[in-house]
Amino acid sequence: MKWPKDAGHEVTPPRAHWRTVLHEVIFEADTRLGKGFDVLLIVSILASVIAVMLDSIAAVQSHYGSLLYAIEWVFTIIFTVEYLLRLMCVGRPLKYAGSFYGVVDLLAIIPTYVSLFLPGSQYLLVIRILRILRIFRILKLVPYLGEARLLMKALRASSHKIAVFIYTVMTLVVIFGSLMYVIEGGGNGFTSIPRSIYWAIVTLTTVGYGDISPQTVLGQTLASMVMILGYAIIAVPTGIVTVEMSRAFGRKVSTQVCPECSAEGHDADARHCKFCGAVL
Repeated sequence: MKWPKDAGHEVTPPRAHWRTVLHEVIFEADTRLGKGFDVLLIVSILASVIAVMLDSIAAVQSHYGSLLYAIEWVFTIIFTVEYLLRLMCVGRPLKYAGSFYGVVDLLAIIPTYVSLFLPGSQYLLVIRILRILRIFRILKLVPYLGEARLLMKALRASSHKIAVFIYTVMTLVVIFGSLMYVIEGGGNGFTSIPRSIYWAIVTLTTVGYGDISPQTVLGQTLASMVMILGYAIIAVPTGIVTVEMSRAFGRKVSTQVCPECSAEGHDADARHCKFCGAVL
């Protein structure tokens, strides 16, 4: 059945009452139950991450390994049920599953199940800490949400320039690495061009591990040029992003989550989702 259009948007079919209530509790932070659910979720996430960290300590694992293993499975089952409920209460579950939070929620439970076949993979559960990002919405830190979206917009706008910059840097390290291989040779640690390129990357980025260093005067002269160039190069990506951020404009955003596609970042006075057109 095709529903009539309203103000240029296709009207969303009526939702089942239980799905509406469940969506309010799980996704929204405007209600008392919704905020309580999110706070409880964050506490659970922190507790599960701490349990994983403790399990990696040999002394703790030897005494409390069984208990920590049980705790890990309890949290995994809880988060699995929560993930399934999130998929059930949104109008477009696949849309949510492919979103940033949807992918993070899935990755937060997969390692435990994978550990049944690949022991040790459960330590990847620390990725659950990414779910704490929801605290910005829970605590009504809307200005921070706006700043985060502004930064992402600037990064997307500068992606092509950054790509050109990275290509230029990669070209330079290949040239400098090859020159250093010719100048120093294997006797001074530059045993191959790839290893010399590694030295060029470490030097150009001003990391300077010191595991390889030129010994000849000519090699040291080239290294000095690379070091000075490294300081100049560091400022380039910063300037590119800064320019794009100055061009971007700030706007007020809402904590409202679309009940259909679970998208966020709507204008404060928005009545319809700007991604799928559903009524907010």
